[in-house]
Amino acid sequence: MTESWVDSAERIGADLHLELSGPGGRRAALTRALREAVRGGRLAPGTRLPPYRSLAADLGVARNTVADAYAELVAEGWLTARQGSGTRVAERVEPLRDTVRTPVEAPSRAGPVHDLRQGAPDASAFPRAAWAASYRRALQAAPNEAFGPGDPAGRRELRETLAEYLARARGVRTEPDRIVICSGFAHALRLLFGRGVQDGLGAGGVLRGPLGVEAYGLGFHRELLAAAGVRTVPLPLDEHGARVDALGRERAVLLTPAHQFPTGGPLHPERRAAVIGWARARGAVVLEDDYDGEFRYDRRPVGALQGLDPERVIHIGSVSKSLSPALRLGWMVLPRRYVEPVLAAKGEREGWASVPDQLALADFVACGSYDRHVRRMRQRYRRRRDRLLAALAAQAPHIEVAGIAAGLHAVLRLPPGTERSTVRAAVWRSVALDGLAAFRHPRSPTDAGDGLVVGYAAPAEHAYGAALEALCGVLPPG
Repeated sequence: MTESWVDSAERIGADLHLELSGPGGRRAALTRALREAVRGGRLAPGTRLPPYRSLAADLGVARNTVADAYAELVAEGWLTARQGSGTRVAERVEPLRDTVRTPVEAPSRAGPVHDLRQGAPDASAFPRAAWAASYRRALQAAPNEAFGPGDPAGRRELRETLAEYLARARGVRTEPDRIVICSGFAHALRLLFGRGVQDGLGAGGVLRGPLGVEAYGLGFHRELLAAAGVRTVPLPLDEHGARVDALGRERAVLLTPAHQFPTGGPLHPERRAAVIGWARARGAVVLEDDYDGEFRYDRRPVGALQGLDPERVIHIGSVSKSLSPALRLGWMVLPRRYVEPVLAAKGEREGWASVPDQLALADFVACGSYDRHVRRMRQRYRRRRDRLLAALAAQAPHIEVAGIAAGLHAVLRLPPGTERSTVRAAVWRSVALDGLAAFRHPRSPTDAGDGLVVGYAAPAEHAYGAALEALCGVLPPG
């Protein structure tokens, strides 16, 4: 017996009224009708469309006609398709008016469907059970005084544990009394250079500019320094890292020597020695941002620059990439002469990290859970990186990939003049990622060309395949 329209609609779960008319055949008519329904707001963002067979039966067209129409609209960015989730209307800031207008510049309030931004770990992989166990043990063992005013340097249990871990895993030479706990890298910069004019403190921090910085880096850090009245001087970059031979009369330099951010690659050994020599000769200091020092895939780990001269390097690290940015825990390993000034700058207790979290992290590291988690995530992120490379090789072999030996992101080199349009197309397809130009210092002597900075750590495991498909769908053709 022929299936009735009522039976079909009942199985779909919702009626979908579409008028198939106009030139070009049934497929073109269906594509136009669906596009108009989305553009006009009749199909809201996130709406799940009927399966191919159901809609084909409803409209009296071939199943392939529906499949081809869906595929065309997915490619245009009107729809999204995920395994197990079906075909849905893409998320948008506002209804699209036509297919040739400039895409919107910001993701929807609900957030992007595919998050490929750099700087965040896989939040779904946070080791909840192991962290909870460490938290319970830490609270049970904590002395009563741990819940009083405390020490601005941070809990000694954590500083002792970090001194051992950093020596073992990163080659850092220090002792607990030279470690100051902070809430992350940005907090460390504020302590070192002053909290900024908004607090009326100007640039009255521990250090003063001018500060040498790499030609490419986080704009947020540059803005923070500018607010503190610190002038930054960009250093050229090449395949060996920052050109430290360009340093002159700067009082300090900020580097990412283990893995240059965002272009990739370690600082060449000769330049590591050269920047230490410069700091000694100038009485200057090197700030070492060890933002993802644990994640190495195709080469042996690069030891911390601090190990070459503990009195000329401030080593700064955190658990933002290895565990979670939500913990707000980081550390500075300081030359001895800077310990007291940094503690004085830290001042009021409101800026101190949570004591229970510090105690929990101390236990988490001491019992081996941190090492186990890092090894597990290193394997996971390497698989993620390999899947990214495989997807690009299959779907966009003309795209060159750089910075893949370590870290949580890769740089995709794009044809000249295509970066801006590609980033806008990604927003249109609800893919969040960063263009390489966003990281360039305004006075940079280096132009790394057009590119994308693609983070492969943030998406949950089940969503990663769809994120790669969406990424490949916005890349410019070869």
